[in-house]
Amino acid sequence: NQALTMAMGFGCNAAGITGCRIIDSPRERLIAMITNSFVPCNGRLPLFITLILLFLCSSQQNAASYAVSALILTLFILLGIAMTFITSYLLSATILKGVSSSFTLELPPYRKPQIGKVIFRSVTDRTLFVLGRAAAVAAPAGFLLWIMANTAPGNISLLARFSRFLDPLGRLMGMDGVITAFILGLPANEIVLPIILMAYTAQGSLTNFENMGQLKEILLLHGWTWKTAVCVLLFSLMHWPCSTTLITLYKETKSKWWTFVSAFLPAFCGALCCIIFTVLTRLFQTF
Repeated sequence: NQALTMAMGFGCNAAGITGCRIIDSPRERLIAMITNSFVPCNGRLPLFITLILLFLCSSQQNAASYAVSALILTLFILLGIAMTFITSYLLSATILKGVSSSFTLELPPYRKPQIGKVIFRSVTDRTLFVLGRAAAVAAPAGFLLWIMANTAPGNISLLARFSRFLDPLGRLMGMDGVITAFILGLPANEIVLPIILMAYTAQGSLTNFENMGQLKEILLLHGWTWKTAVCVLLFSLMHWPCSTTLITLYKETKSKWWTFVSAFLPAFCGALCCIIFTVLTRLFQTF
């Protein structure tokens, strides 16, 4: 059951959580919803592809470089799937212990599909439903981001001050204050990288770049290495779900506690993986 809902999470974690309704057991349904965000949705893929191409592959754009980038991306996705099963096992063995249920899929009688009705129900019940939830959070969050980027008491924007405040925690995780982007990127995972660039360039709006070289130059000027990129990728793979997913979680569970657990668990795992990776790379440097 969980594999089916996990596959839906590759498109959108909110859709994957809604798909958990097919699981009869309340305990197993809850486990599937909590761990669904470990599966990278398509909103995280642009950041994955960009950082892999910039820091983990050859700068030459050829077939070999693209093959290596595809392999690395696949490994990160497999890591997310592995974390889904590991955390599911730990949850089922501890706080959500119980007897596993069997999976029975009952096929309904065949009926001639009604194309118009299918399209109408898909748009009204799914597409507009998810977009409405996203807009309800994205609009005020975007306004807050604009205020933080354009309000500069003492010639230092609130966004820069927030980044500096989180810099010690970011350094511990192999990054810097860029973890601010993951917090402010709560409305959508797609805006995490633009917020990072906004903080680095000290601009009050999102910046367009003509090529990948300009983007890499800005990141290198702020101390990025391949290790920084790996830590950002790890935390992007495992951090709190987007706002739409959290709202969907609350609607499905009717529980603030389990919504909090669903946000805290992946973020804890991501931070732990980043810290372990950072410590190991520093130890290897000493030898």
